[in-house]
Amino acid sequence: MEQKLKLLVCGDVRGKLKTFFARIENVNKKSGPFDLVLCVGDFFGSNPEVEVLQEYKRNAKTVAAPVYILGPTRKELAQHYVDTDDGDICTNLSYLGKRGVYTTSGGLKIAYLSGIASSEESSERNEWSYDKADAIAVRDSCLASKANMGDFRGIDILLTSQWPFGMQENAKDSSKLVSWLANAVKPRYHFCGFNDEFYESPPYRNVPDKSTQMELATRFVGLASFGNAEKKKHIYALSITPVEKMRVLDLIQKTTDEISSPYVGLSLLTESQRDVADKKDDQYFYDMNTYDDNRRNKRRSNEPNQGQKRTRPTFDQEKCWFCLSAGSIEKHLIISVGDYFYLALAKGPITETHILILSITHIQCAALLSEAQWAELVRFKEALTQFYADRDQKVFFYERNFKTGHLQINAIGIDENVAWKIQHVLEDKGEEFSVQLEKVPTLSGPSDLPERGPYFVAEIPDGTVMLTRQMKMFPLHFGREVICADNLLNCEEKADWRQCNCTKEQEDEMVKNFRESFKPYDFTV
Repeated sequence: MEQKLKLLVCGDVRGKLKTFFARIENVNKKSGPFDLVLCVGDFFGSNPEVEVLQEYKRNAKTVAAPVYILGPTRKELAQHYVDTDDGDICTNLSYLGKRGVYTTSGGLKIAYLSGIASSEESSERNEWSYDKADAIAVRDSCLASKANMGDFRGIDILLTSQWPFGMQENAKDSSKLVSWLANAVKPRYHFCGFNDEFYESPPYRNVPDKSTQMELATRFVGLASFGNAEKKKHIYALSITPVEKMRVLDLIQKTTDEISSPYVGLSLLTESQRDVADKKDDQYFYDMNTYDDNRRNKRRSNEPNQGQKRTRPTFDQEKCWFCLSAGSIEKHLIISVGDYFYLALAKGPITETHILILSITHIQCAALLSEAQWAELVRFKEALTQFYADRDQKVFFYERNFKTGHLQINAIGIDENVAWKIQHVLEDKGEEFSVQLEKVPTLSGPSDLPERGPYFVAEIPDGTVMLTRQMKMFPLHFGREVICADNLLNCEEKADWRQCNCTKEQEDEMVKNFRESFKPYDFTV
């Protein structure tokens, strides 16, 4: 039986940080340990206890369990999210982002939409409001991992600050976009705050649609604000098995207290919003035979731009270079697509067989993969290892989980007669750039990688694995610097991917050649 994950969900904290952190520590000691604490609504409030937070930022104190919060709900609250380091406010306190899907290492899928709905007329984009494009992007992120329409099982949890329209007549500031999103992604639990009320509905049955024919059930929970004077319920505890690990019979099992979906018969989107959503219904999945010429100048690379401070990834499928359902992806670079991963030619490749292994959905790093995802990653690595071996090469894999929001693993073949030098070059380059690499056991699963915090990991052909967690001032081109060193490939001018740009015609030819030669090893065909 799969082990259940223990979660706490809390309503609006509104800056009562000392009491909140103390309460989490107390509950965690008595009833935990809890895997996650999720906060909906307004976390910081108008007068947050800044001096309390500074103690945690200095590591004088530590938050007792991993806490994830939603974004600001009004303009003046945005200042509290400015200095986050890729979402980390301090140890064990993280900002999820404006919108997206967070997948835990245990496989739990948590969709979230921060802020309040913008007016239909507003064209302003900011951190404290969302619009129809944001809601649609979250929907697309939830559905993008399914190989076929109709296979969708729903998600585990949906977090929003606003309540959905139609759930309760007296709910203030409810949102039809939240209702539409909940109806589309069919969460097992939907948590909200921001309304100063506690309400838990009986489970309601979602109506089957194009994404699934299963009648999935949702429990809605609206939480009151933390520490409210009326002592309304503001913390909710649950144990949950990830939906992807559940039997279908358990998912569709009915209970005696069920109600119909509160969204049936409601007009949740305006006509223009429905047009946008409907047009995107068939765009979750990649079409390998088409290419949009208007996207040719939208670069997709294995190295992000330098010189700019990277903000917390918002899992925006339209802007991510690597999400398979993204509008910005250069489709012609795709080589092979599995259930969870795909192979693509690296943008600015060092050689014609320089490949990226990328997650189909927006997962930040390999440490956060589920068992099923890890198993497919291993299959791709084994296929590539054999592919290069038959060409008298050894494969070198490396992953940089630093200043990038999407899992990407570089794979490149090194001639057998020089492959033995890789470890020496790694150590030399580590010394050159003040990067302290340590040898770690061979990777057998996601738990062998640091789940929290950035890292760089290199897998050497002889089975040696070298890892660093010390990423301050880490050079973004470190992996390429190693490969291009004069005692390996001897092409130091290619360490910067931007110096290796090819025309689309050249990329097309490389992809075609690799795809054809990789066919005997490709388990997806």
